[in-house]
Amino acid sequence: MPLPPPPQRSFASDNASGAHPDVIAAIIAANEGHAIAYGDDDWTLECQARFAELFGSGVETLLTFTGTGANVLALTTLLRPVDAVVCAAGSHVNVDEAGALERIAGAKLLDLPTPDGKLVPEQLAELASLLDNEHHVQPAVVTITQSTELGTVYSPAEVAALSEQAHSMGMKVHVDGARVANATAALGSSIAALRSMTIDAGVDVITFGGTKNGLLGGEAVVFLDPDLATRARFVRKTITQLPSKMRFVAAQFNALLDGELWLRNARHSNEMAARLYDAVAGLDPIEVAKPQVNGLFPTLPPVAIGPLQAWSFFWEWDTAKHQVRWMTSWDTMADDVERFAAGVAAAVAA
Repeated sequence: MPLPPPPQRSFASDNASGAHPDVIAAIIAANEGHAIAYGDDDWTLECQARFAELFGSGVETLLTFTGTGANVLALTTLLRPVDAVVCAAGSHVNVDEAGALERIAGAKLLDLPTPDGKLVPEQLAELASLLDNEHHVQPAVVTITQSTELGTVYSPAEVAALSEQAHSMGMKVHVDGARVANATAALGSSIAALRSMTIDAGVDVITFGGTKNGLLGGEAVVFLDPDLATRARFVRKTITQLPSKMRFVAAQFNALLDGELWLRNARHSNEMAARLYDAVAGLDPIEVAKPQVNGLFPTLPPVAIGPLQAWSFFWEWDTAKHQVRWMTSWDTMADDVERFAAGVAAAVAA
């Protein structure tokens, strides 16, 4: 059976989408005249105030270019010599950042198995034997991904339990929130939902994602405990993440946080993933779990994967299981979902 015309927008990644028109407009507006460099400008001051309002506390916010840079900034600021970072084995910081943290911070990653992408307090407790042992690195920070690389979401109670265990062991808690907007949308789609799984749950630092949710490019590191940010500005410069024309990154976040655009984008992305699930879940022999956020991880017949990728590209996830990943974005349209689902149906029926 021939494949129908492909969708206009890709399901490969939410990184494949463009920037939201309001974000582009904010960049254009910020391009008028001159502004003092390195964050001493009105846009950056406004951005810092918006994040303080978002989390309802006197937080310290630093902007960066990239998600990897933001994670390295957050974690390096929290680390001392011989310290280690505890993470899920499949986490972005462990698998998809080319060892950036280990090279730049000189800190070991202690990667733990997580079938659903989520760490549990018992795994942290098992590391207690390393503490105060001069022959071992010292677990100092636990980093969790919200939502995870497997599209699962930590509940506020799960984050709070991890934070309690980590803090009892003298560890800090960092959230890699590249898709924190999607997790927030899944947990109630409100500022209260965001706070419940971050600052109210004991998180110390969060990388607040923007690029995957409508920004042209930019991430924010928010120190929910501002005392931890004492040396963060110096670390940011050292790891080459200090934007000289910071107003353009700040302006993007100001647009994203204005009128809860960040939540509207995330809700739409999640809704499109749910719509795609409804369209393909009944197709034999596809196996796919209902998505919590904006990613689906179906298993497909091996013979269908190559032709589908050539038709509308997406990434393979677990080649041994013939599992792939489909991601929706803030700009995914219902027509894209319908076309993609039709192509999948044709491919598996061939």
